[in-house]
Amino acid sequence: MPSVNYTVELPDGKQRQCYSPSTIIHDYFKSGESMSMNEFVSRSRKALNAASERVRERFGFACSSAMDQLGEIENWGSSYPAEGTIRILKI
Repeated sequence: MPSVNYTVELPDGKQRQCYSPSTIIHDYFKSGESMSMNEFVSRSRKALNAASERVRERFGFACSSAMDQLGEIENWGSSYPAEGTIRILKI
């Protein structure tokens, strides 16, 4: 199953590398797109759960890497204002 690495720019200008175990992430994010931190965390939750389910369908078990990535996003996402702007730099 092809994985996807993508880069986001946080409200303070820092960049983070993110991971999805599935190309389904392209259904949720596009390069150059900007959104609030709240929206990014919400979409990430949906996208990474969907990606994990794709892994489950194919291999019979959920993807712990997708859940680890979601946990990281929720963790650092909570340190920024909900309306702070995040941008998808590269996907």
